This record gives sequence, structure tokens and C-alpha cells, in this order.
Amino acid sequence: MAPRTRTALKIDELPDLLTVREVAEVLRVSPLTIKRWGKRGKLPAIRINSRGDRRYKKEAVLYLLGIQPKDEL
Repeated sequence: MAPRTRTALKIDELPDLLTVREVAEVLRVSPLTIKRWGKRGKLPAIRINSRGDRRYKKEAVLYLLGIQPKDEL
């Protein structure tokens, strides 16, 4: 198995809805931490499809980082 290489994530290029893995990479925590934060209400998840996959709003992730969207500056 080849080692995973980290690619630099650019906030401007992120989609409006992020997966658990994408949020975990941006915040540099584990995917399990993201799921726990969702259960505690720290980072609310949107459930999609019949499996209940989680998606997170980019604005909510930026808020956790202390970054305001450009249109509010």
C-alpha cells in the first residue's frame, strides 16, 4: 500500500458541502472527531441519501476556524 500524500487544500476551492474526510483534513482532526462534534452540536451535519451520509456546510467549517465568508467582510 502506497503512503498517502497530502495535497494542500485551498479554502476558496472547496465545495459548499464537504464530506467528513474533507472537513477532517481542513481542521486536521480525525473523521471520528468530526462525527462526534456533529453529535454534540458543535458542527451540525446535513444527512443526505438513504445511507445517511454526512455533509457539512463550508460556512460552518470556516466559522470553527474563525474565518468569515468574504461577502461578510
